[in-house]
Amino acid sequence: MQPGKHFRWEVAGKVATVTLDRPEKKNPLTFESYAELRDTFRALALDQDIKSVVITGAGGNFCSGGDVFEIIGKLTRMKMPELLAFTRMTGGVVKAMRLCPQPIVAAVEGVCAGAGAILAMAADLRYGTAESRTAFLFTRVGLAGCDMGACAILPRIIGQGRAAELLYTGRSMTGDEGERWGFFNALHPPGQVLAAAQSMAAQLADGPSFAHGVTKTMLHREWSMDIETAIEAEAQAQALCMATEDFRRAFEAFAARQRPQFKGD
Repeated sequence: MQPGKHFRWEVAGKVATVTLDRPEKKNPLTFESYAELRDTFRALALDQDIKSVVITGAGGNFCSGGDVFEIIGKLTRMKMPELLAFTRMTGGVVKAMRLCPQPIVAAVEGVCAGAGAILAMAADLRYGTAESRTAFLFTRVGLAGCDMGACAILPRIIGQGRAAELLYTGRSMTGDEGERWGFFNALHPPGQVLAAAQSMAAQLADGPSFAHGVTKTMLHREWSMDIETAIEAEAQAQALCMATEDFRRAFEAFAARQRPQFKGD
């Protein structure tokens, strides 16, 4: 894969890093960058070399959301068919992030607002700083909080009442609140968040990647299942993992008191 016309794309070993790179404007999104992010995460579903992904922003901020002049101004002049095509495209980014098998780790510093907050929300793991400010600020521009899956996903991360407050008010969630509420898996000092995210992504990439893909799939699919259905679905999923070579390697390494070398097969 060689995407990255509208963001930086770097690969180190089995880890890809996506860097939103318009630091002079706090890394806002455009029509083109939305589409490229969607297509990139769709393509990752077929990529056998990349085992995990980090998404971050340049210049000390994550993402300020949709560009006011390049996106929002144009949206005010569009008719309904165009508006619906746009909202379906942006929602497609979150769908693609959820459907790609690679774990996605968000490294969030500074401003994380609007669609930027959605990108962080759609990641599997999130690291921030005490100074991170995450705002689902759609109501501030006269829109509903139900954007790109926020009303479905955010309550499952931080709880219904907390999500409702953020989505109604558009206020910023502090880094400390984000960690306490479960939005951030951990906080790190400014300037060290990306390294921490890449370290975790490398650890995941060295693990049983087929099994990680199954875990990610089941984490999402089981939202709509009753417990009995979920238990049966997990029985079938785990049986698939037990048929992998990675499972055999793990046993043989354990028996030999060695560290297993997973290959994703």
